[in-house]
Amino acid sequence: MNCKALFTSVLLLGGLWFLVSPAFPQSFPPASETTRQTEALVGKAAALIDGKGKAAFAEFRVKGSEWLHGDTYVFVYDLKANVLLNPAFPAREGTNVSGQKDSNGKAFHDAMIETARTKGSGWVDYMFLRPGQTQPSHKWTYVKAVTIDGVPGLVGSGFYSD
Repeated sequence: MNCKALFTSVLLLGGLWFLVSPAFPQSFPPASETTRQTEALVGKAAALIDGKGKAAFAEFRVKGSEWLHGDTYVFVYDLKANVLLNPAFPAREGTNVSGQKDSNGKAFHDAMIETARTKGSGWVDYMFLRPGQTQPSHKWTYVKAVTIDGVPGLVGSGFYSD
């Protein structure tokens, strides 16, 4: 192998390491069926909220529905970090989650709000408890800006990557 080919190989491998290294976090999950399904679910929930406002929340609470099954659930915040809906963790409803951090120190609720406010939609990753578990797991959440009965907010759903 000549020097030029060796140099090119080293650069290519270094670039691949950069893309997959946990030291350099990604801003979106790897493309997968789960990723596409989560984006579609949030888009459908956003359309329902835009059409029905808070009246849509009753549908999001139905266990076994497309909105609430297994590890899948839809949640809704206003842009002041007030939890308006969280059927997986109903005790959070009515609370303000601004500034709360995950086990790695990431203010993930604030990141979700900032993503919805500045981009309209997007992915946020963080560490979070799965329903029924006691140790946090890596989670990717897709959020989308909505208007809930005239109030700006966001709707989101996510999945655990581990």
